[in-house]
Amino acid sequence: MNHEHAFVCGHPALDFAATLRARRTVRHEMFSAPDRLDAWFVESGLVDSVTPGDDDDVERAKALREAIYDLVTARRLEREYDEEALSLVNDAARKPPATPQLTRTGRRTEASAEQALSTVARYAVELLSGPDVPLMKECENPECTRIYVDRSRGTRRQWCGMESCGNRFKAAAYRARKKSAQATASG
Repeated sequence: MNHEHAFVCGHPALDFAATLRARRTVRHEMFSAPDRLDAWFVESGLVDSVTPGDDDDVERAKALREAIYDLVTARRLEREYDEEALSLVNDAARKPPATPQLTRTGRRTEASAEQALSTVARYAVELLSGPDVPLMKECENPECTRIYVDRSRGTRRQWCGMESCGNRFKAAAYRARKKSAQATASG
């Protein structure tokens, strides 16, 4: 079940916010159907299984995602929080979260979509009130709108991920330099 979800942001709340890709250009929606949302919950590692969601769960997930993105952006840019976004995240965080259970073979977390969304909201609360705030950056690929936690040495990371943006951007820059050098040599 590969739905091309990416987990490159260094934090579950940021990976969740990144499920609407290229916000400023082509806007690629990762939660196009309930099964895509369910797959994200499992692939992210938040839960081991989730009760199949419905269209209402998808709409709640999109609303929470946009609220998290708004709050993260405001925090990163040192702006005031939008009250509606703040209220939506806090309301979701107040609901019962996904709860791990000990089994004979280890740990297992089963959840409903509402419980999984509460867990995501709680991660957002922790991120936005914690020590990683100064490490949040937006990918330098102008088409990408992912925000990630930069834990690299010297905090000099530029891309959300090398595979998704860094290699593509570096290859384009190389081709441009090569074309410029060829034009200079022939001119």
